[in-house]
Amino acid sequence: MARSRPTGGVEEDSVDGDWEYRPVQLPGDVSRMTAAVRLAIQAEFGGWELSRVRLYPGGVRKVVLRRRRTSRMLPELSV
Repeated sequence: MARSRPTGGVEEDSVDGDWEYRPVQLPGDVSRMTAAVRLAIQAEFGGWELSRVRLYPGGVRKVVLRRRRTSRMLPELSV
């Protein structure tokens, strides 16, 4: 399932064993505080946790979120 957002790109979700992964790219003009709030909202309401963060020249952040796979549906947020 591929998604894209105007302020940050989301590549394809992937599944590996008991975990779902969601890569998110945050542009360099997004402040550290804004990035932290966006990721906290994903964690609180979507059940995601931080798996990896990479900071590239120019301030671009590539983040990988993960959550345990469950049989029940978890809500999606449009941030």
